[in-house]
Amino acid sequence: MTRSRARDTNVCGVTAAIAVIDGKWKTALLWAMEFGPQRPGELRRRLPGLSEKVLTQALREMEDDGIVRREVYDVLPLKTLYSLTDFGRDLADALAPLSDWGHRRLERLTGTQSVS
Repeated sequence: MTRSRARDTNVCGVTAAIAVIDGKWKTALLWAMEFGPQRPGELRRRLPGLSEKVLTQALREMEDDGIVRREVYDVLPLKTLYSLTDFGRDLADALAPLSDWGHRRLERLTGTQSVS
């Protein structure tokens, strides 16, 4: 899905939501920021394999979509914190049932849950 879909008003609500979380890292970043404000280095440590470039791009897009707040503190060295906005918390809450479904699916794939 292209980034332009995040601004398209002629799509269904599910498509509009998926456009905001599309990509490999955004849902993981949402999850990491549920623990509270995070510095970029903390986010990279929590998510091995996430490059600085991709982290920066994802955080900028999430900030542009209104789900992440960036706070810069005027200290040396410069301190930047990222946290979820209220709108971002709403998104995380909306994704919780989907996450539960995903865990149940994984359990079925591994055979640790009976098929109903």
